[in-house]
Amino acid sequence: MMSILVIAEHDNLSLRPATLNTISAAAKLGGDIAVLVAGHGCAAAVSAAAAVAGVTRVLSAEAPHLQHPLAEDVAALVVSLAPGFTHVLAPASSFGKNFMPRVAALLDVAQVSDIVAVESADTFTRPIYAGNALATVQSRDAVKVVTVRSTAFDPAPVTGGSAAVSVIDVPASAGRSSFVSQELSQSARPELGAARIVVSGGRGLGSAESYHSVLEPLADKLGAALGASRAAVDSGYAPNDYQVGQTGKIVAPDLYIAIGLSGAIQHLAGMKESKVIVAINKDPDAPIFQVADYGLVGDLFELVPKLVAELG
Repeated sequence: MMSILVIAEHDNLSLRPATLNTISAAAKLGGDIAVLVAGHGCAAAVSAAAAVAGVTRVLSAEAPHLQHPLAEDVAALVVSLAPGFTHVLAPASSFGKNFMPRVAALLDVAQVSDIVAVESADTFTRPIYAGNALATVQSRDAVKVVTVRSTAFDPAPVTGGSAAVSVIDVPASAGRSSFVSQELSQSARPELGAARIVVSGGRGLGSAESYHSVLEPLADKLGAALGASRAAVDSGYAPNDYQVGQTGKIVAPDLYIAIGLSGAIQHLAGMKESKVIVAINKDPDAPIFQVADYGLVGDLFELVPKLVAELG
């Protein structure tokens, strides 16, 4: 019987959406699913995890040094638990990427990264070459260490579960790093990784001022999150956390609107799984049109205001 440990991504108050997608991936493996909630003052997140459908038990790990998930401390905790499980799963987000390679190294196993499908208990599908090919990989390690691309799996239902909660011992802090500070961007718009609609801009917008003046009215009309290409971020048009692509965020919204964005392979890797893609670009040969469901060739500075006006 397989036993799966899912590492919850949370803010000590609620579960991040990627955790629910990871639980869905775990469910495809079959077997018992335990969710580890490591944090400080995280009783609400523990309760949320226990209510998720399909979760068998929740492991609550409370300690002051876990309030902010530092790689050394989270990895030490996961490694202490790993011998009791056949699989350890975490979202392939910045959270999972931070500590899961360390877990794999300490366990002396090969990590299976960014999976998009579960073929069997030891075989998984993952994208390679910026998503232009899919590799089917098999792990023969005793413990499978796996990160999950959240956009490839539907979220598990947040209700319907009644998992037992166990409080577990936490290893002492490694003392190798410490949390100093963080700056959180505040926005009334949806979070980029979980938004149903994304309005994304590229270098064709020409300036940070144009990025905001052209895209924000459209995003506001649609209730959309804002995204950007790497070129737009590197040019200072948008902050880093807006970046969509292989080195940014992987998104798969119901609607993705790419404006003034050529569609470099790095960007396409982060959004081509969107259900409907709309592209607006003055270059009819721009690569973005190869993946777009709908395309408008023309001046974005004329077309986008007209689109906003039509939306009322």
